[in-house]
Amino acid sequence: MWNPDVYLAFADHRGRPFFDLTTRIDCRQPRRVVDLGCGPGNLTQTLAQRWPDAALEAVDDSPEMVAAARERGIDAVLGDVTTWTPAPDTDVVICNAVLHWVPGHTELVTRWARALAPGSWLAFQVPGNFDAPSHQSMLAVARREPFAEALRDMPFQGGEVVQTASRYAGLLTDAGCTVDAWETTYVHELTGATPVLDWITGSALTAVKSRLSEEAWQQYRHALTPLLADAYPARADGRTFFPFRRIFVVARKD
Repeated sequence: MWNPDVYLAFADHRGRPFFDLTTRIDCRQPRRVVDLGCGPGNLTQTLAQRWPDAALEAVDDSPEMVAAARERGIDAVLGDVTTWTPAPDTDVVICNAVLHWVPGHTELVTRWARALAPGSWLAFQVPGNFDAPSHQSMLAVARREPFAEALRDMPFQGGEVVQTASRYAGLLTDAGCTVDAWETTYVHELTGATPVLDWITGSALTAVKSRLSEEAWQQYRHALTPLLADAYPARADGRTFFPFRRIFVVARKD
């Protein structure tokens, strides 16, 4: 279950990749703008401000996130990105930090690109930090008792799913697009007693929490805390620097 409040605790940090992505979309007057995986709607609002005359379509598969987006005035709907198809008037499709949860998404983005009309834009970004100490620590604790059975087939999504920027560029070029693809490693400055744990609790650990009882979840967090503290030590001034690699793709249909 996604918790909008926990996710938004790092809204500034999580928002920066969205803006780095969307500023590369050079579309002046789109008819329809789609936000796939709109989350709590705080970033979707900026799309409405940028393109006030466009029809805004917002989709998320979390009822909690859809409810939070609607509270912000976004007409979000519950939906699955894997079955979504662009309407004929779709000029911009944005999918921010979603596709790493979707095995086989290379075929999905290729299908979207082929379905879009010439001149339309497809933009997405995915985390590329699955070999980072944060995720390796999550996996190490998941293999311990008493968590191993409940998390036995836990994929810790993304490591086997996310492609390189070059791979995405090639796929979408073959689908008839002009592609701008790149990667960036952000170094987030975090504070608090358990800053990295707090960060991943709002994102990567949501699937772990959903498989554990409340008691087991608290035990898991307790076991994970020292591993993250060792991997990301706090400075004397209380700051913790958390590197986070992301992969970006912006494609214009030729």
